[in-house]
Amino acid sequence: MRDSLEIKGIRFGDGRPVICVPVVEQEREDIAARVQTLAERGVQMIEWRADRFSGIGQPDALRAVLEDLRPFTRDVVLLFTIRTEKQGGCAALSESEILHACEIAAKSGCIDMIDLEYFEREKPEREIRRLQQTGVRVIASHHDFRATPDDVILKKLMEQLLASGADIAKLAVMPQSPDDVIRLLRLTSDTKQTDPDCRIITIAMGDLGVISRVSGETFGSCVTFGADGEGSAPGQLQADTLAVILDALHSSKMVD
Repeated sequence: MRDSLEIKGIRFGDGRPVICVPVVEQEREDIAARVQTLAERGVQMIEWRADRFSGIGQPDALRAVLEDLRPFTRDVVLLFTIRTEKQGGCAALSESEILHACEIAAKSGCIDMIDLEYFEREKPEREIRRLQQTGVRVIASHHDFRATPDDVILKKLMEQLLASGADIAKLAVMPQSPDDVIRLLRLTSDTKQTDPDCRIITIAMGDLGVISRVSGETFGSCVTFGADGEGSAPGQLQADTLAVILDALHSSKMVD
């Protein structure tokens, strides 16, 4: 059985999904100001989309931002993400540059989780272990912004992500029809029924997939992403709206 995943009093995988709010600002001062604002509002989890940072290729600039964020992360789970262009992000960095940036973040003392694009790495399992040895948790992720693969491929992708040794497996796809959304939700439910202790994040992006962002408690996805102003992916609801919906759904389950 896996150990329970609890960071700063926030549990992942039990009941209501954790809402993670992306920070997508480009400049150092704006990033710190946004994180401070979100932390003061009591947001549980923040994703710093570092691929949007104008200085992402400069290690000293990256360290400076991380130091800026330290005072605001005492009670907030901070996720560090570099999303590559191939996976729908902005980073045009080499694999070694991304790994170096992730190691800087991991050793900074203010990052709790790191997103690692599993299938974009030559030796992802080794990188996951190296990052975990610094004390951070790792999300092994894969994003398909073009389509939703067939069921056989979806299952294989999820199995590989779960077998990676990461703390959470994340799979995001782009549905072309309502049936694609249903197939992803079925995969989520089947995965949790097969392995109730696993921790997964599944997302059907875009307008068609909005239901996947609010149904995690029913199907088994432990984190959902909600925007505060500009979002980081198509189909994200505003975080305050998302919280109201999740609270209502959770309350209805308690009544039942």
